[in-house]
Amino acid sequence: MVYAMAMILLVEDDRIITAALSRALTDAGHVVRPVGRAGDALKVVTDERPDLVILDLGLPDIDGLDALRMMRSVSDVPVIVATARRAEADIISLLSAGADDYVTKPFSGGHILARIAAVLRRSRSTAAAAPSAITVGELVISPRQRRAELRGQPLQLTRREFDVLAYLAERVGQVISRRELMNEVWNQARIGEEQTIDVHISWLRRKLGETAAQPRFLHTVRGVGVMMVDPR
Repeated sequence: MVYAMAMILLVEDDRIITAALSRALTDAGHVVRPVGRAGDALKVVTDERPDLVILDLGLPDIDGLDALRMMRSVSDVPVIVATARRAEADIISLLSAGADDYVTKPFSGGHILARIAAVLRRSRSTAAAAPSAITVGELVISPRQRRAELRGQPLQLTRREFDVLAYLAERVGQVISRRELMNEVWNQARIGEEQTIDVHISWLRRKLGETAAQPRFLHTVRGVGVMMVDPR
């Protein structure tokens, strides 16, 4: 199998795992930038702009989940989390915090390479197909620049919040089910979709200056999903 070369930031403090993963990634044609601390990873994400991050949660300086949230505050880089945690609540937390995918330990080199290929393929195809701008009333979304403005003021959105907003804005007037959002935005057909989607819609409503009781852009269709409407 041929993989498109990428610069991958590997955030892992276990030297044995780092060596094995680095070898597998390099053999597949990727460039690997290994670091063992979350603080170093944040600097690389900001300064070197990797194509993808593999993030271990058990880091010595900052909890991996907190490190993921910090990454999301400064970058849209795709992140695959490597974790030994298997509980449903932990997986929901990872996806809600902005992980694009996750693998549970132990995993093979072939497994992580397949996940990397899938995440990079989705990321690159989404960027290439994105329209230049979407306007819904006073809301303007620029998918290629990953910017959104309301009444000329920029919205501070997480990666996942932006993805949900853009997906709905491209389908104004259509009712989008939670399952469709989970499949198309999260690229997951897994657990916890109701809670995960509802949390992100709630955060988006707050940033758009509306509530579930008094919606302007995001209207819930009970038992079906959510619909973006033009307030005009």
